[in-house]
Amino acid sequence: MTLNLFKEMKLACDLPKHHLRKGDVVKLVDHHIAPDDTEGYSIEVFNTVGETVAVTAVPISALEALRCRNS
Repeated sequence: MTLNLFKEMKLACDLPKHHLRKGDVVKLVDHHIAPDDTEGYSIEVFNTVGETVAVTAVPISALEALRCRNS
């Protein structure tokens, strides 16, 4: 499954090495083979003022679609 680049998604797991947690919003910036030799993406994470706080590669299994919550 190929995802659209520059799409916002959320993490499906914690990435302690990068101080990222499950549910953090990430932006997909490149599609490639992940460090574990599976399909993956490079992601960029921004803080609330738009500064980059992390860039790393993850397998596609570490990503989830953003969903609207019903009230």
